[in-house]
Amino acid sequence: MNATVAEASPSTSNRVGFYFAVLTTAVTIITFALAMTAIPISGAHCPGGCVEYPYLDTVSRYPRDFLWMFPALLLLLAYVALMVSIHHYVDGHRRIFSQIGLSFAMIAAAVLLVDYYLQLSVVPVSLMNAETEGLAMLIQYNPHGIFLALEELGYLTMSLSFLFVGAALSSRSRLESAIRWIFIIGFALAILALSIISIRYGLERVDRFEVVVLSIDWLILIINGLLLSILFKRQMKKAEL
Repeated sequence: MNATVAEASPSTSNRVGFYFAVLTTAVTIITFALAMTAIPISGAHCPGGCVEYPYLDTVSRYPRDFLWMFPALLLLLAYVALMVSIHHYVDGHRRIFSQIGLSFAMIAAAVLLVDYYLQLSVVPVSLMNAETEGLAMLIQYNPHGIFLALEELGYLTMSLSFLFVGAALSSRSRLESAIRWIFIIGFALAILALSIISIRYGLERVDRFEVVVLSIDWLILIINGLLLSILFKRQMKKAEL
C-alpha cells in the first residue's frame, strides 16, 4: 500500500503543478493588463495633473485603479501553490533550496495579501465615509506610504524565492535549465534595479523601484509559468507510458 502511494505521488504533484502553472500564467497576465490601465496620478510616473498629499480627493478613482488587485490576490495564492509543486518536483538532495524558496514565497505572499486586502477593504470605504485621519499613510497614491513599502518588500522577497527555487532545479533538460536560469536572472535583475535606483535616488525613490520589481516578478511568473506548465505536462505524459 505504501508503495502504491509513493508511485502515485509524483503523478499527483505533476498534475497539480501543471494546473497551477497555467493558472499562475493566466492570472498574472490579467493582473498585469488591468494594472496597465491604472494611469498613475502621483509618484514618478504621473503624466500630469497629479494629486498631492494627503491624497484624500481620490475616491472617484475607485474601482478603476483598484481592479488589478482582485486578480492579484488570486495570483499570490496560485504562486505559492506553484512553488509547492516545484518543491515536490525537484530531486531530494536539492529540496533544501526549494524549501527555502517556498518559505520566502509564503512570506512574500503573506505581505502582499495583507497589503492588497487592506487597500481594497479599508481605503475606499474610509474615503467614502470621510474617515480620513491617518489614511494618507495607507493609500496607494502616497509614494512614501505603507502600501508601496510593503509592495517593495513583498516583491523583493518573491524575487528571493526565485533565486532558491532556481537553485533547486537541475539542468537535466534544456527546458528545466531555461526555467532555472530565468528564475535566477529575475532575482539578479531585481537586485540590480534596487541598487541602481537606490544609488540614484536614495530614500526618494518613491514608486520607481516598486514599478520595476513588480514588472520583473510578474514577467518571470508569466514566462516560467508557461514553461513550467510544459515541464509538468511532459512529466505527466512520461508517467502514463
